[in-house]
Amino acid sequence: MSEESRLDIVDTSTDGAVVHRFFVEAAVRATLEKNPVDIEAMFDGVVGRYDITNTIITAGHDNYWRRRATRALGSGPGDTVLDVAAGTGRSTRSLQRAGARVVACDISSRMLAAASKRDPGLEAVHGSATALPFADASFDAVAISFGLRNIDQPDKALAEMLRVVKPGGRIAVCEFSMPRDSFVTVVHKFYMTRVIPTLVRTIAPASDAYDYLAESITTWLPKESLSQLMAAQGWSDVRYTSHTCGILAIHTGVKR
Repeated sequence: MSEESRLDIVDTSTDGAVVHRFFVEAAVRATLEKNPVDIEAMFDGVVGRYDITNTIITAGHDNYWRRRATRALGSGPGDTVLDVAAGTGRSTRSLQRAGARVVACDISSRMLAAASKRDPGLEAVHGSATALPFADASFDAVAISFGLRNIDQPDKALAEMLRVVKPGGRIAVCEFSMPRDSFVTVVHKFYMTRVIPTLVRTIAPASDAYDYLAESITTWLPKESLSQLMAAQGWSDVRYTSHTCGILAIHTGVKR
């Protein structure tokens, strides 16, 4: 990486400790308390079949939703974008296809390793969304897809994302949501709590981790509440669009 394109990585810990990495052979099941150590270990353990499992349980919509989030963010050539909770890099690649320079950040070392294996030139940084290891105003935009609901302090993560974005910078939050229609809600809950766990057990050994993921979706903030949370952390012009019968929402905002 050239000196001109280098990003400053800063130590955000209070004791100067190095960020620890946890490696496990089998996924643990995180709880809805969302302890960061458990979350990291859980995602480290499901990385092997994570992408294919997500594609199957969303009937292929996951990549479509990422493309919509990329479009909503509006970044392109000349922009430097931070992809928070980047996982195996699917959202990162979507942002890159729009022409932006993208830095992937995730709490899971193994997820980032998988992303880097697919793209050896990827700028990947291990770090927590609640203490992003970047200097203030480092990015033109920030995105997070299917990750905010897995963070124990989403308000702090949103504040951190605001901190590392330049004035005028944008945010896009792509996340599952609960639909408003009562019939769709009943079908959706049944699919999330009954069908997905059964389906996952046939394709992924770490099925308990997906029990958590389904529960985390059904207990996540309503769309309006997330809008209010983003505004409370300093994001302006917050708005959202609903997709696929309301089971997914893309929130956007601007740093003034």
